[in-house]
Amino acid sequence: MLRKTFSFLLVAGTSQLFAEVTKKKRKKKAYIPEEGSAEVGKKPIKMKSVKVYDENLKDVLIIGDSISVGYTKIVAGLLEGKANIYHNPGNAQGTTHSLNEIDKWLAFKKWDMIHFNWGLHDLKHVTEAGTSKNSNDFNDPQQADAKTYKKQLQSLVEKLKASGAELVFATTTPYPAGVKPARKPSDAKVYNGIAVEIMKKEGVFVNDLYSKVEPRLSELQKPVNVHFLPEGSKVLGEAVAETIKKGL
Repeated sequence: MLRKTFSFLLVAGTSQLFAEVTKKKRKKKAYIPEEGSAEVGKKPIKMKSVKVYDENLKDVLIIGDSISVGYTKIVAGLLEGKANIYHNPGNAQGTTHSLNEIDKWLAFKKWDMIHFNWGLHDLKHVTEAGTSKNSNDFNDPQQADAKTYKKQLQSLVEKLKASGAELVFATTTPYPAGVKPARKPSDAKVYNGIAVEIMKKEGVFVNDLYSKVEPRLSELQKPVNVHFLPEGSKVLGEAVAETIKKGL
C-alpha cells in the first residue's frame, strides 16, 4: 500500500513539474514577430559576434527590437576590422521584458560600448499591460504607459551605466497611422521626449534616428508598417555605424 501511494505521489509530482515547465515554455514563446519584421522566417538571434571575432577589437553590444535586427548586420559590415558587433539574443522588445534579461546580457562579457533603444514596443497597445499580446484597439492599454516606461527605462540606464561601457541611446523611429498592432504616431515623440530627458540627466549620448529617417519615411519604410525597406535599414545602419565609430 505504501509503495502504491509513493508511486502515485511520484507520478503526480512529475506531472505537475512537467506542466509547470510546459507553462514556462509557452510563456517564453508568447512573443511573435510582427508583420514586416526582419525576424520573420529567420532563426532567433544568439549572443555572438556578427562577424568573425577578433580579440584585438573592442566589443560593442546593440540592444534593440526588430528595427535594430534589420540594421545590425549592416553595422557589422561597415565596422568590420574596427569593432566586434553583437546584438542581444532575440528581440529586446520593451522595457518590461528587458528588465528580466538585461543582467544576463551585461554579464556575457565586458562591453566597451552599448548602443541601445527601447520604446517602440512599450508604446504599442496590448490586451494586457506588460505583455506582448498585441492589440489593434486603442482602448486597450499600452505595453508600458509613459509613467511606467520612464521608471523602467531609468532602471535600465542605471544598470547599463554600472557596466562601465560607453553608452549611446537611439531614439525610436517614426511610423505612419494605421500600423498594427495599434500605435499612435504621436507617441513616438512622447516616448522619445521621456527618453532624451533621462539621457541628458545621465550624460548618455543620443543618436537621433527618428530625425534621420523622418523626412524620407515614405521612401524608406514599408507601407503602413513600423519596419523598414532594405534602403531604410541601410540608412539606419550607416548612422549607427558612424556613431559607434566616433564613440570608440
